[in-house]
Amino acid sequence: MSEYNVNEKGYYGQFGGAYIPEMLYPNVEELRTNYLKIIKSESFKNEFDHLLKTYVGRPTPLYFASRLSEKYNTKIYLKREDLCHTGAHKVNNTIGQIILAKRLGKAKIIAETGAGQHGVATATVCALMGMECVVYMGEVDMKRQKPNVERMKILGAEVRPATSGSKTLKDATNEAMRHWINNPSDTHYIIGSVVGPHPYPDMVARFQSVISEEIQNQLQEVEGRNAPDHVIACVGGGSNAAGAFYHFLDEKNVNLIAAEAAGAGVTTGKSAATTALGKSGVLHGSKTLLMQTEDGQVVEPYSISAGLDYPGIGPIHAHLFDAGRSEFHAITDEEAMIAGVELSKLEGIIPAIESSHALAVFGNRKFEKEEVIVLNLSGRGDKDLETYIKWGKY
Repeated sequence: MSEYNVNEKGYYGQFGGAYIPEMLYPNVEELRTNYLKIIKSESFKNEFDHLLKTYVGRPTPLYFASRLSEKYNTKIYLKREDLCHTGAHKVNNTIGQIILAKRLGKAKIIAETGAGQHGVATATVCALMGMECVVYMGEVDMKRQKPNVERMKILGAEVRPATSGSKTLKDATNEAMRHWINNPSDTHYIIGSVVGPHPYPDMVARFQSVISEEIQNQLQEVEGRNAPDHVIACVGGGSNAAGAFYHFLDEKNVNLIAAEAAGAGVTTGKSAATTALGKSGVLHGSKTLLMQTEDGQVVEPYSISAGLDYPGIGPIHAHLFDAGRSEFHAITDEEAMIAGVELSKLEGIIPAIESSHALAVFGNRKFEKEEVIVLNLSGRGDKDLETYIKWGKY
């Protein structure tokens, strides 16, 4: 059994579990007792694989970034999740969960979103399947990710603002949880990251594991080996990182590198670098590493990236950090923006600001010339153009 995957009780080491109010117990228990049976069935796998291929556009390319490699004197491949339908890896998970929801007999879907990528992916699959969709989004995030709000509305979703707290992803998740508690029987909650009560972290990681599975096959074709020396991904909740790491978790010769959002800096009070600032606690239904005050109150996170603006990380990543299996880097707003513009000018790819945090690792750490690195480019930067323009004064 894997040392780093979920155990039969829903824990990754000391992290994970299902810490939920009594009213949510039937929903979570229904999911827990059925999800593996459903997603391992042949009919589910056939429908999931068919939609990933014909609707999402998988497999996504594994692109050798020659100019970026030359600059950092190493071999860098980009896993192009930005080329997925809807512009990010998020749709891998929403395709899986919408099929699951239909097989559970659910008629309505709710979701939360930060950068809007998960919200757009959820609205998209709800349109595809003809299901009612409500997406909660922080009021602040709705302003800085306005194009994605409009996309969700065009797709037929209702976008409800979260107006409490910092009005960002954490608060949107709180609102979605409240909605689910009040509508327990006919509604499925599509959580977008490897967070929430068990089985969500495991279920989302399994749907996103198509990323690392493709990396193995594609790397074999171009390098004659199925494992890189390093895999790099950004981590907010951590769904794209979980997907990119999944098939390499037990391969100790593959170094796993996670980039967190340091915001203005880990010592400034404006940060979302959970492993640098967090301690063990419970958030949104699972035990994980969490930024909190001495008396356990959640600290409001900050990042220029709406998708990384979250005070915790998924329990799988908390365990990887705790066990020393993953290397974590805290990347500031400035470092991320510089890295994002650098990729744009060197390779003609404008990345999502979330992905720019992963790219900034190259400025923080040296790699050997012969090493093979795969960076998961989790999303494209169309949604972030206004932030890029404002930052770069274009």
